[in-house]
Amino acid sequence: MRYYSTNNKTLTVSLEQAVIQGLAPDGGLLLPEHIPALPAAFVRNMGSMSLHEISYAVANYALQGDIDAAVLKNAVADTLSFDLPLVHLGGNKYVLELFHGPTMSFKDIGTRFLARLLDHYNGRHRRNISVIVATSGNSGGAIAHSFSDIPEVQVYILYPRGELDDVQRAQFAALPCANVTAIEVNGSLADCRNLADQAFRDPDIGSRMIVNSARTVNVARLLPQMFHYFWAAAQLMQREQDPGQMVVAMPCGNLGNLTAGIMAKRMGLPVKRFVAVNNANDAFVRYLLTGDYVPHPMRRTATPAIDIAEPSNFTRIKALYGGSHFELCRDVEPYRSTDADVAEAMRRLWTEHSYEADPHTAAACAAVSACLLPGEVGVALATAHPAKFRAQVEAATGHSIKLPKRLAADLDAPRHVAVINSGYTSLKKFLLQRAY
Repeated sequence: MRYYSTNNKTLTVSLEQAVIQGLAPDGGLLLPEHIPALPAAFVRNMGSMSLHEISYAVANYALQGDIDAAVLKNAVADTLSFDLPLVHLGGNKYVLELFHGPTMSFKDIGTRFLARLLDHYNGRHRRNISVIVATSGNSGGAIAHSFSDIPEVQVYILYPRGELDDVQRAQFAALPCANVTAIEVNGSLADCRNLADQAFRDPDIGSRMIVNSARTVNVARLLPQMFHYFWAAAQLMQREQDPGQMVVAMPCGNLGNLTAGIMAKRMGLPVKRFVAVNNANDAFVRYLLTGDYVPHPMRRTATPAIDIAEPSNFTRIKALYGGSHFELCRDVEPYRSTDADVAEAMRRLWTEHSYEADPHTAAACAAVSACLLPGEVGVALATAHPAKFRAQVEAATGHSIKLPKRLAADLDAPRHVAVINSGYTSLKKFLLQRAY
């Protein structure tokens, strides 16, 4: 299988190149030249299969034999060492909990799979690879943990001073791993993202190391995010529900989860449609409503993980639909959530269902309630454990949340943090001093 650039369909790379480099040589995002359809018999029989069986089959078909079967099977098993339960809220509404991994975020799924593929390919050449990522919270911890047992890959987590809570910061700053470095930037999240982008484009950095973002711009992050859609459908089958009536709502930041869902649908996922949930950073929702894509400066909201002004996977989604706004709108419905909506959704989930939801999950649940039609089955993607947003959840529900042991352990561990200014010169000097 070859992977083409969204900037130029004639420019293609191998899976190995896609995993190692992340982006196409021309800076475009990568998509498979062909999305193979799963056998109809497999889709019909998913209800009798395990999460690992389904995920391996999806990965094997998607990658078309580009990775040795044993390597791929181990990567799937290592990635999904935890369950993804479908929780019934009552009636025809469900929540798919994706946060039972090591850092209690759905991002564990994609980053763990990417780390294993990157380690597999790098094992052939032992190239100098550095992962540089700016984080608003969840991605930093997930990436740090996923690469913590791969010492050949250096990981740098940039985060803004004063904008992360103790739990989020501890998940990457308290790791006793020589290959993971937490970098506190004396600036904003936008400054952190700008620093990371400059490092990717800097030829001096590129001459000393291969820079990988480990974000969903990497196709190896997208592939495992298809798994949970098929698993949701399989669990509905087990409950004698029709997955063909499934409507999946998700909080959308960089649109990676939505892109993976669309690709899963192309492979044969029985789903009726997706609901894309934006907050005040609603460039994608406005595109769905009007056909015009006009990003605005990023605004801070109660759902910080989706505070993305210009979602990176937008170009992938446009490419998948050949630029057809009409065809995209047949598969994806827009939903805009305000901070007040999120607080009310968290309160209602607790008072009506005794269900604790983080702000992003609550926004997806509100979208399900608002968009579901008679006969349809709604599935909201739960992307983070509520304890990771404890102050917000407790304020909305009046209910005290107990911190899980794994989060409490991170809080008690000593921090290892480097501090730099928001100017790029500081980061460049830091990186080059540590290049090996």
